[in-house]
Amino acid sequence: MRVALIQMPVTADKEENIRTACQKLREAKTRGTDIAVLPEMFCCPYDNACFRAYGEEAGGEAQQALSALAGELGLYVVGGSLPELSEEKVYNTSYVYGRGGELLARHRKAHLFDIDVEGGQRFMESDTLSPGNAVTTFETEFGTMGLCICFDFRFEELARCMCLRGAKCIFVPAAFNRTTGPAHWELLFRQRAVDNQCFTVGVSPARDESAAYVAYGGSIAVDPWGGVLCQAGAEEETLYADLDLSQIESIRRQLPILFARRTDLYEVRER
Repeated sequence: MRVALIQMPVTADKEENIRTACQKLREAKTRGTDIAVLPEMFCCPYDNACFRAYGEEAGGEAQQALSALAGELGLYVVGGSLPELSEEKVYNTSYVYGRGGELLARHRKAHLFDIDVEGGQRFMESDTLSPGNAVTTFETEFGTMGLCICFDFRFEELARCMCLRGAKCIFVPAAFNRTTGPAHWELLFRQRAVDNQCFTVGVSPARDESAAYVAYGGSIAVDPWGGVLCQAGAEEETLYADLDLSQIESIRRQLPILFARRTDLYEVRER
């Protein structure tokens, strides 16, 4: 299964961002890609002041463009994320489209990025965004896949739920910053892959030093043994990772972590 990790620049021009994404999806198809992944907030600056203004309701401009292109190209598209407007609320939402352009999944970011790192980044998504309430997986010809957004990936319980549903790969549109990125980006993708014995794929926007929120970059694909298959730098780049899904069962046979789980013990009780 060939995956394209599209680390694209994001500007203040929504239409330009959509054109850039579509151009890169077309390029990915010429490289034999099966599943192409865009970054978090691929058509909107990552800024609370922008989310509602750039948002769209069901069937909006960006969604239509990705759906139509997925159908035209016969390509699975994990559409990064965008601000979704619904019932007066704004969600950070990822849409997945199948080879026929059909909507396969919608994931609303469940864990909002509310942090205040001493000496580092402060950002409060909850000032504007509302949380989703779902564990999200979707079906492909390659099997079940998992989907979450950025801060969601820090919560092992969510990743384990996707794994237990059968996810062979967890896709994560994300935008870690220059404080959390160097410390935890690669570490998290390798650890979640090892914990759940599946592939993990994270896709970030390219770094823009002039932006209000500066993304770390470093888009990455990791195999179930924790090996890094590819990793980008900070600049605009599309990477291609060939995922050998047969590795999953092989590694699970060698290290039967999931089989050996003691669910009878995993509950906090009074002593």
